[in-house]
Amino acid sequence: MARTPYLQLSDISLTFGGNPVFSDLDLVVQPGDRVALVGRNGSGKSTLMKVMAGLVEVDHGSRVLAPGVTTGYMEQDPDLSAFETLGDYAASDLQAGEAYRVEAVAEGLKLNLSAPVETASGGEGRRAALVKLLAEAPELMLLDEPTNHLDIEAIAWLEAELSQSRAAFILISHDRAFLNNLTRATLWIDRGIVRRQEKGFEAFEAWRDKLWAEEDEARHKLNRKIKAEARWAVEGISARRKRNMGRVRALGELRAQKSAQIKRQGTAAMTFEAGPKSGRQVIVASGISKAFGGRQIVRDFSIKIGRGERVAFVGSNGAGKTTLLKMLTGEIEPDNGSVKLGTNLVPAVFDQNRAALNPDDTLWAALTEDPATRVRGRADYVMVRGVPKHVVGYLKEFLFDERQARAPVRSLSGGEKARLLLARIMARESNLLILDEPTNDLDIETLDLLQELVSDYEGTVLLVSHDRDFLDRVATSTVALKDGRATAYAGGWSDYQAQKKEEAVADAPAPTPDKPRKTAEKQQASSRKEGLSFTEKHRLEALPGEIVRLEVEIAKLTEFLSDPELFSREPEKFAKASDALVERQTALGAAEEEWLILADKAET
Repeated sequence: MARTPYLQLSDISLTFGGNPVFSDLDLVVQPGDRVALVGRNGSGKSTLMKVMAGLVEVDHGSRVLAPGVTTGYMEQDPDLSAFETLGDYAASDLQAGEAYRVEAVAEGLKLNLSAPVETASGGEGRRAALVKLLAEAPELMLLDEPTNHLDIEAIAWLEAELSQSRAAFILISHDRAFLNNLTRATLWIDRGIVRRQEKGFEAFEAWRDKLWAEEDEARHKLNRKIKAEARWAVEGISARRKRNMGRVRALGELRAQKSAQIKRQGTAAMTFEAGPKSGRQVIVASGISKAFGGRQIVRDFSIKIGRGERVAFVGSNGAGKTTLLKMLTGEIEPDNGSVKLGTNLVPAVFDQNRAALNPDDTLWAALTEDPATRVRGRADYVMVRGVPKHVVGYLKEFLFDERQARAPVRSLSGGEKARLLLARIMARESNLLILDEPTNDLDIETLDLLQELVSDYEGTVLLVSHDRDFLDRVATSTVALKDGRATAYAGGWSDYQAQKKEEAVADAPAPTPDKPRKTAEKQQASSRKEGLSFTEKHRLEALPGEIVRLEVEIAKLTEFLSDPELFSREPEKFAKASDALVERQTALGAAEEEWLILADKAET
């Protein structure tokens, strides 16, 4: 028995500012659908979501919602002005006896319901909109970037909540892991055409690449046909004029067909140019601590970060990731301990609040501003790693339209602001990248490119992100912050999770008969360390983790270099990986020797 669709869009056409967004769009949403809605920034994803929600009036076509079906749309910028607190807004459409749902969802998403609306941040407003939607529990949920402004724990909670929900939902998100784990179908918007595949996001890229390959082949055949007909038009004129004119008209139709094709948007021409080499030791932190207002942010944390490492910092919102990052880079002083920065460091900073961008500046001024004096630029050229490039040309490399050059920064979308900030920092040489939430608002293609650039970057990278897939692809080590403690683990997010599970097993209480023996072993181990200074004890405890991290990196590099075609295919990558392998092997030897010395000293 056929199911009645929840929602049906038929023959939809929509134009904004004279430019068609959709033409002849047909779309059906069925009960139980779990759909990823994907496309490049600016392709119309949010607009289509609003059409489905009935918030945008179309030029042509119809929207039919099944009788009795409830639908909910997560607003990007909800209007909270009529409410005193975030909780008042979140519960505004619920019956009095249903308010408990708001509290349950708010706890999972870590939203303070009593926070006043007038002091709430944009991120808190969006979380309140998400709490409101989930508490109302409609049969069809339209979720536009629900993971933005959520930390990893809240994203995991939301993922679990949606996975067990009986509602149908459509998701826009940049979080690969989130989409992979939740979706069973994919809607792809590409140049005004909406296609659907009955497979989740995990299969999207293979499907996209196949369709693009077929499109390229068809374009190639059309170009060959036009070339052949054009050659005939010049050389093949004969007495049979009527037939000849028919072929000439056919040639015109072929050319019109080619002109009507919409060119695919390219990928931003992004590249990080590493500056002069820094020293081998980039950052050495010893026993650093920091507290604000009586709250301990970080306690007694030590780490050594060498050249070429990519260190990720993870933890819940407010755990202290950005504070720790600022201490490690010398921006703020620790209360206790010391931070020593290596030689010849040239940092480049991508901050999550986009504070480096003045919203009243034009894109032109933002690119030509002097980073040292913050004087607004008036030049027509921007220095890109020592080479002058015209501002408009450089903006085009980052997929900006020429008309946007004189537009204010405040007019940009979140993804466009991220691209503009990347354009700024990529114009300058650096050997230390500090990336605080760089993945927010970027489309999948730009994320892929950013991941590749960060992985290939010759300098050192410090990264804060809640994107689990991005962390797995990029990080060589992960620092987890929780309850004032920071702990370093080898590898990315998945490696950290696996090591955390191993720790939980190791720390589990032993059966009662074994407790006296284990207690004695711990006391014996403690007494063995009494011959060490405080710093040496801490170093002895930290070295095993450092050794494991180096072993993981060596294994990854060895696997990468095992490709027999790598040297001939990508000689630069082969050389970089070979140098990195030698460096890690040397560091491993030194760490093992240091551990032996300290362990021997602890025995005496």
